[in-house]
Amino acid sequence: MESVAAVQVLSYRMLNNLSDQQWAQDLLGMMYLDEKLKNGLMRFSSSDVHRDSNGNILQTGDTVVLIKDLDVKGANFTAKRGTAVRRITLVRENTDQIEGKVNDQHIVILTKFVRKSL
Repeated sequence: MESVAAVQVLSYRMLNNLSDQQWAQDLLGMMYLDEKLKNGLMRFSSSDVHRDSNGNILQTGDTVVLIKDLDVKGANFTAKRGTAVRRITLVRENTDQIEGKVNDQHIVILTKFVRKSL
């Protein structure tokens, strides 16, 4: 039984790392994990999750709204508070950063300056 749990955890982590792909999201949705295993896995991988300023989990493709005016370095403009950033992508190496387009410029945004649009 231990080997099955290890395979489930490994599979979940691999699919979660590929969660920007639709097929991986589909497989994650179909995956069954024992409740005890799922709770332990969520606690273990919580540091790998991108969260907005309110603590909501961000995923690739989400729309976020800026909660503060941000000076965009190298682009000579200010991204205004309330600006919607659609179809974000997650920066894999840093859970404090996302990427998106504002004023047709591809920029990196700190997650503490956005909130998830519902």
